[in-house]
Amino acid sequence: MKSKEYIKGTIKTIVLKLLSEKDKMYGYEISQRVKELSSGELELTYGALYPILYKLESDGLLVTESEIVDGRVRKYYSLTPSGTETAREKVAELGRFVELLKTILAPAPSSNFSVWHV
Repeated sequence: MKSKEYIKGTIKTIVLKLLSEKDKMYGYEISQRVKELSSGELELTYGALYPILYKLESDGLLVTESEIVDGRVRKYYSLTPSGTETAREKVAELGRFVELLKTILAPAPSSNFSVWHV
């Protein structure tokens, strides 16, 4: 997808949704999952992803846990109970928005018919 403007406003919801489906994930795993689910059409850059993760953490929606993997520290993110509720709300809200967009972007009905007034 050429335009990154659409994903910009949805990263928070995407991250919350992915974390709601799995106990914990690390940043690279989140970005790879988005790429996988979108067949490579969407990519979350680190410059976009990590500020969102830090903001969600500071808002109390995520907690972090560090583990040593292959001699390196890996930071895992998981939802708090408040994060789980926010994920549900944000996903429902975005779903509704997408439905409204579909309605707005749908082709206009054909006007090749006559309207009879009685």
